[in-house]
Amino acid sequence: MTLLDNRPATASHPYEGLRVVKARHPGRWAATAVVAVLLAMVANSLITNPRWEWGVVWAYLGEVSIVEGVWMTIKLTLITAVLGFALGTVLALMRLSQSPLLRAVSWGYTWVFRSVPLILQLLLWYNLAYLYQTLDVGIPFGPSFASFETLSLIDKFGAAILGLGLHQAAYSAEIVRAGILSVDQGQHEAAASLGIPRRRQSTRIVLPQAMRTIVPTAVNEVIGLFKGTSIVYVLALGELFYTVSVIYGRTQRVLPMLVVAAIWYVVLTTVVTVIQFYVERYYARGAVRTLPPTPLQRLRGNLTAGLARVRPTSGSTSDRDPVTR
Repeated sequence: MTLLDNRPATASHPYEGLRVVKARHPGRWAATAVVAVLLAMVANSLITNPRWEWGVVWAYLGEVSIVEGVWMTIKLTLITAVLGFALGTVLALMRLSQSPLLRAVSWGYTWVFRSVPLILQLLLWYNLAYLYQTLDVGIPFGPSFASFETLSLIDKFGAAILGLGLHQAAYSAEIVRAGILSVDQGQHEAAASLGIPRRRQSTRIVLPQAMRTIVPTAVNEVIGLFKGTSIVYVLALGELFYTVSVIYGRTQRVLPMLVVAAIWYVVLTTVVTVIQFYVERYYARGAVRTLPPTPLQRLRGNLTAGLARVRPTSGSTSDRDPVTR
């Protein structure tokens, strides 16, 4: 006598003899077909339309001046991101302090720099020499030890760094403040009860936990900075977009040069997105039981599952069912 599922011999299986039918998803298949047709139409347009001038695009994609413009864009983004988030962290801690003056200054800074358009800030910093011909270093309201010409310190690159970095700091301050506030209040109380100094509480307990909230928004800001550097073309600084605009103004190949810029921006943001995934995975170690798989692990798992489905099986179904005799 054969018993299925280790049940007693007198109990009949309620689903015995029923055929298992896979669930049907007509809506999913219809949506997949529509999207596939649209993608095919877009690909066909990109390949068959000669006005895209892909030969010109590939010729200028690695051109020396374009690569130099890309490097200038990367430098602007890295420097302003470090400056913006360093100053933003200080402003966030000031906003959360018990000092009314520090809170007011932090709030006022964020209010002003978020209210004034970025292009206006860039032009103001670039024309700072009109207001102050020299910048002095010394005792406040007292004698100065050294004096520098403003134009020698704040050129096009310096104005771009100040404009982008100080503008970014206003947004970074709110991002960091929101991350700190997301940490459970019990963590602060537990650290205080152990007698840990406030500075160590912030750097070793609060900020590492806040990074899980800060990182996704911060990376979005960095990606925005990559694209936002294009606005410094008003200063005639040789970043990617300004270089592209100079070339298409000379060659009249407007659309191919814009495609060149678009490809480079996509490459830069893709690199940042990959870095974001691994940074988020690193800071998720204390929050989840199982870390999300990396793209390589996910690809390996999909391949293994696909091979298992197409691999021929040996033996009948009854041979694989658990049987007790």
